[in-house]
Amino acid sequence: MFGQLRPKHKSLFIRPTLFLFGWTTFVLSLLSPSFLWAHAVAQGDKGYIQAITGIHLIPFVYLGAKHMVTGYDHILFLLGVIFFLYRMKEIALYVSLFAIGHSSTMLLGVYFNIGINSYLIDAVIGLSVVYKALDNLGAYQRWLGVQPDTKIATLVFGLFHGFGLSTKILEYQISPDGLLANLLAFNVGVEIGQLLALGAILIVMGYWRRSASFKLHAYNVNVLMMCAGFVLIGYQLTGYFVA
Repeated sequence: MFGQLRPKHKSLFIRPTLFLFGWTTFVLSLLSPSFLWAHAVAQGDKGYIQAITGIHLIPFVYLGAKHMVTGYDHILFLLGVIFFLYRMKEIALYVSLFAIGHSSTMLLGVYFNIGINSYLIDAVIGLSVVYKALDNLGAYQRWLGVQPDTKIATLVFGLFHGFGLSTKILEYQISPDGLLANLLAFNVGVEIGQLLALGAILIVMGYWRRSASFKLHAYNVNVLMMCAGFVLIGYQLTGYFVA
């Protein structure tokens, strides 16, 4: 997909000074605790959920939307998925596959109390970001001579993202009273948050694609996205072995 846009001369690389400045800023932001824990359960939300029983649809819709909008790992993967999709029909298809994947495992994981180590599942989610960035860069065609099925990959990684969501929800220690209704409300909130994030991405991408800088810097953005995925993987694996 990206092979034709692979940089072949210096003009397609970020200038060294700008690259070092941007990369340094990026790494420092990753080292910030607020960034690293942006996807964790907020203590206020956790305390509220633990204190209530019964059906509370609106709060769970809000929590689902908040979780997705602040879930930078989900948003990075979503950005990678739609990066080179121009037709709304294709965007809707891929986003639907992603939604089916994460909705299924989120609901099943929580309802049947399937617990997965949060560090490991988040490392896999980081891997999904790396995978999609490499796919956008055309790496698999060059390295393996084949193009993996992007639809299947989106669905499969959606399943892992769903387990990431279910792992976070289990941290809420939700009361079994009204569990199914609250889970469905949370899932509705997740989809609302996903649509909000997608809308913002599409607006920005729409303007960017019409400018000459898109072909100039698209390669670099995917490289940075790949690096972000590797940082997420490294952070989560470090947490797994240290914790």
